[in-house]
Amino acid sequence: MSLAVVLLTAGPVCLVLGGAVALSIRGSALALEGWAAANQERIMDARGDLGSPDRVMSAQVYRYLATAIAICGLVLTLGGLLELAA
Repeated sequence: MSLAVVLLTAGPVCLVLGGAVALSIRGSALALEGWAAANQERIMDARGDLGSPDRVMSAQVYRYLATAIAICGLVLTLGGLLELAA
């Protein structure tokens, strides 16, 4: 399998999924925040801790990380196109 195929597969996937969270399409960043809070609560219940769960990351942090992933996906896609042209 060629490197161009790998880059042209991974790049657009990262670009689309990262862009969807970065732009918070259909509330995806808020859903990730809620999902993390629910997982933290389940972990605390399993340990027997009855306190309130700590907020690990906000939706804004998820959006920043997703922006970085989308930019990396763009770089991978452009690298795959350059590899294909060479």
